[in-house]
Amino acid sequence: MSDTTSTSEERQGPRIETLIIAAICFLAVLAAWWLLSGRQQSLRASPAGLDGLQVWLSSNGVSAQNFSGGWLMDQNSVGLLVLPLYDTRLDEDRIAPANKAELLQQQDEFDLESAQIFEKASKVPTMLVLPKWRTGMRLTSRVHPVLLVEQDRLSAILGKLLEGGDYEVSRDSEPFTEFSYTSSDGDTRWMEIYSAQTFKGGNCTPIIGTQDDMLLAECHMDRSQADGDPTVLVLADPDLLNNHGLRLGDNATVALDVLRTRAGDHNLVIDYTQSVWLRDPANQPKRERTWSDLLRFFEQPFLTLWISAGLILALALWRAALRYGPIRSGLSGPGASKSLAIRARARLMRLSGQDGALASEYASARIAAKAEALFGAAHARYYSSEDEFLKYADRRHPDEAERLRAILNEIRMLPVYLPASEAIHQIDELEQVLEQITHDA
Repeated sequence: MSDTTSTSEERQGPRIETLIIAAICFLAVLAAWWLLSGRQQSLRASPAGLDGLQVWLSSNGVSAQNFSGGWLMDQNSVGLLVLPLYDTRLDEDRIAPANKAELLQQQDEFDLESAQIFEKASKVPTMLVLPKWRTGMRLTSRVHPVLLVEQDRLSAILGKLLEGGDYEVSRDSEPFTEFSYTSSDGDTRWMEIYSAQTFKGGNCTPIIGTQDDMLLAECHMDRSQADGDPTVLVLADPDLLNNHGLRLGDNATVALDVLRTRAGDHNLVIDYTQSVWLRDPANQPKRERTWSDLLRFFEQPFLTLWISAGLILALALWRAALRYGPIRSGLSGPGASKSLAIRARARLMRLSGQDGALASEYASARIAAKAEALFGAAHARYYSSEDEFLKYADRRHPDEAERLRAILNEIRMLPVYLPASEAIHQIDELEQVLEQITHDA
């Protein structure tokens, strides 16, 4: 025997207002992220950026990555930290340009703190890449002497970060300057640099260039600021590595050889961050409990207990699904509680074997449902009673009215406890008459 009524259940889900609010919040977060990272993204992809270097190194088997922050990184995994300095005045706030002309002549892309540079250089091998170009080079993708940063600022950076001596940054008067380099396999390579930027002074060991014109050198950091006595690589001219200069001469080959030799089998990280994100696992606090303590509860004999509990749970869910079916969401709309009550009553009558009484209840429910379908919700309450529906049938369907009256009388006279097959026979005849009335209407 089926349930007394059949109602369509609406799927429960988030309201449209909730979805709209969630979409607006997502777009707001996305817009904020884009505004914060847009400058850096454009800088990295510009001729002054180092995105091309990362792609070039990765394509030649070097583990290289760009890093913009967001998480801590194990310092033991870093073989070389390439730190481009896009700030010509460390520890000073950058003045925002007031117009487009000032923006083109701007010398600082973002602010850096010297203390963070000292801390990074004290933890991992570091290459400092001095700035060379103003913001106009990034925006116009053009190189011109008017877009070069002031040399005095670069000398001040070296004096602040490196140990001892006066440092002087100079530029070649020739448009292009060639530098020789002997690679690790003994071959001589020639680099080509536009308006080459070099430095001299201090206790530095030149790697590319001479003592008076060092393009790449190994220098000591200021011991009063750094922990220990760290040494760093100082690249005076970023055009050896950036997207603009990497394609000139043998620059790409030289950059690959130098960086791969220095990084070894560890990661090479191009650092665009303004904070210290390195961590030393040896200095991390040791916790009293670890994951191994939790995993002990999944060893024998606990493993057997967990498997047994899982099998019992699966068996219970499978048996419940067979008996009751899937979990249904609650009905919504007016009359939901009444429909649930009718369903519960019908199920109890079925389980107790009262099919005769259930057939009588079903007949009343079908008369009410048919009245609502024929006359609408406004008049259904009047015509849902059996007497009024029969009066309507006498007026509009006299042939079917007598048959309907007889069937209803037979159903009312059925005993309470009746075999389901006999009750279904009476219900089938009732459905036939009601369908005939519906089609004739």
